[in-house]
Amino acid sequence: MSRPRQRQDNSDTKGLPAPRQAVLQRELGPVLLTLYGLGTILGAGIYVVIGEVTGAAGLLTPLAFVVAALVASLSALSFSELTARIPDAGGPIDYAREAFGRRWLCIAIGWGLVATGVVSAATILTGFERYASLFVELPTLLTITLVTLALGGVAIAGMRESAWFMAVTTLLGIGGLAYVVWVAAPAMGDAPLVLADTLSDAANNPGAGLLLGLFLGAFLAFYSFIGFEDMANLAEEVRDVKRNLPRAIVAAVIISLLIYALVAVAATSVLAPDELALAHAPLVAVVEARGHPGEPLGLVSLFIIVNGALGQIIMATRLIMDMGRDRRGAPAVLGRIHPRTHTPVIATLVVTVAVLLLALFLPLKTLANLTSAVMLAVFLTVNASLIVLKRRGQPEDVPNIRRWIPWLGLALSAGALVAQGVIVGLG
Repeated sequence: MSRPRQRQDNSDTKGLPAPRQAVLQRELGPVLLTLYGLGTILGAGIYVVIGEVTGAAGLLTPLAFVVAALVASLSALSFSELTARIPDAGGPIDYAREAFGRRWLCIAIGWGLVATGVVSAATILTGFERYASLFVELPTLLTITLVTLALGGVAIAGMRESAWFMAVTTLLGIGGLAYVVWVAAPAMGDAPLVLADTLSDAANNPGAGLLLGLFLGAFLAFYSFIGFEDMANLAEEVRDVKRNLPRAIVAAVIISLLIYALVAVAATSVLAPDELALAHAPLVAVVEARGHPGEPLGLVSLFIIVNGALGQIIMATRLIMDMGRDRRGAPAVLGRIHPRTHTPVIATLVVTVAVLLLALFLPLKTLANLTSAVMLAVFLTVNASLIVLKRRGQPEDVPNIRRWIPWLGLALSAGALVAQGVIVGLG
């Protein structure tokens, strides 16, 4: 059995005393935690990515989301056990430390994840500015600055405040997706038959490229499930963490799959795949094609986009805090927690400024591709960590997933990482 890390002595790895400081507070229960996780998964993904997935998978788009969910769920299950084994804010950093004991690996994972959070938040906020311009004409500099600083303020105010903000925006986002399904419902009656016929054609005509399109669409859809790993960084802020956090991770992935599948069926029942692929705002196009106004959905999308950015900022700050607190690759000042808000204020300010600068001044396409590669590498490491820890023993008070799950999760993460390299290399 892996030996749990002790923090009570407030000492560093060399045994030198460190000043006592405020700690994170366990304020999150199962419902709020699940909504938080669902918000990080939904993010801005389904509102944008469905067009790209449909362009590849066509009428098999709902099945592409199911395949993507099966792949993502393997790593999600590994996370669910590891968050109970090692309930620390460092998440993958701490898993790798316990499994491999390599300082350089922990530092590389930590800063890699911080980079993904910062770049993802900046990318999301750039998208927010484009959607916001449909409603209010403001200079890009002003819009991005105001929204970024506001999110930084929410993250500093407290974890409970941040979680409630994300819960509300998540419910608004789900409401918007429910609106799409409701509008499309009259056209969805033949969807099962159409999907079955298309799948039959793909099986009978392998040369037509339908199955290749399905797997390419699943590869694209996989990234719409990323976000559950951010929940691991809240481990020190969850009540009854060994029970609530694993269940919340699994619940968030399952609920997001149900939502994605329904929305995919709705979208492909109303518009042809080519139309969805070319639409600037695919779900708005679906609603308008049924004769309903698209503006309410466009407004809701702003909230879910902001939701995704806040989740990335919180994830990055918790990682930096953990590295600074444990003297592993970050200055100790970044590990300080404010005694009143119980949040890492200095780390949050650093992340907020970094997000703002990236959103305003740097091209993000190449960085976004790198972000996806880093995340797959982290999933690979997380699954490898669980394999090693399971060999050492199985604690009785944590979920015990099947041993083949992290092995398959590792293989699929490695395969996706190689595939992405090939795709990027071929342009």
